[in-house]
Amino acid sequence: MLSNRDKELFDKLELDYPAVAIKFCFAEPQNAERIGKTLSFCQFLKEAQDTGRKFYITKDDDNCFGKMVLGMIDKPPFAASGQAGYDFGVYRTPAPNARLYHMIPTLVRGSVNYVLFSPVSVCDFDADLVIMVASTTKADIIMRATSYISGDLWESRSSCVLSCAWIYAYTYLSGKVNYIITGMHHGLKRRKVYPAGLHMIAIPYQKLPEFLTSLSEMDWELIAMREDEESKRLLKMKMDEWHNMDPDFALHK
Repeated sequence: MLSNRDKELFDKLELDYPAVAIKFCFAEPQNAERIGKTLSFCQFLKEAQDTGRKFYITKDDDNCFGKMVLGMIDKPPFAASGQAGYDFGVYRTPAPNARLYHMIPTLVRGSVNYVLFSPVSVCDFDADLVIMVASTTKADIIMRATSYISGDLWESRSSCVLSCAWIYAYTYLSGKVNYIITGMHHGLKRRKVYPAGLHMIAIPYQKLPEFLTSLSEMDWELIAMREDEESKRLLKMKMDEWHNMDPDFALHK
């Protein structure tokens, strides 16, 4: 469970859209209310950010295919045929969209009946995912914190449609951080959930301890990016030391 110190670190990021914790549940969550409205799955994250509420949803609250990705329903034959992607003009023929339904990650049918959403600031459960929507400047800090200790490569896996499969199911199942860029994914863009050009970053529970430790330890603004004279002096001193150890290093300055 996120500690007060953890929540303070998220708060320190000063994101325009608050970080949101998500949990996939078989049984109905306690101490949380059902959302009370019907939205598309990609809109529930924004709902938690806009309202500051902790809430849960069921398959009946989702009017799109997030419920399919999470195994709440079977893959609808018409959608799986790829006809919708073709009719929307996303794909040249139904075939590539139909192929996508064989590639997207989905949770085991019936294993998730409820999805719990909460702004990190009021989260009182063990999150399966934490999702952040951030500008490039803030995303730089977030992504560096995911690899500061491990050195893990940054990867983005997604598709034009069904971006929810990659942000939610893929991240949860793979244990890897994943991100997408808003404005490049059909459902999010069509519904105008976020402005274009933001980074939507999903961090799975396995990576949260490393991420939070890194945020507390690392420099958020790297020395080579600072404009103050003291930082410039220290950087020059370090680079001079490197050159003394390896004269060829000067070629890489």
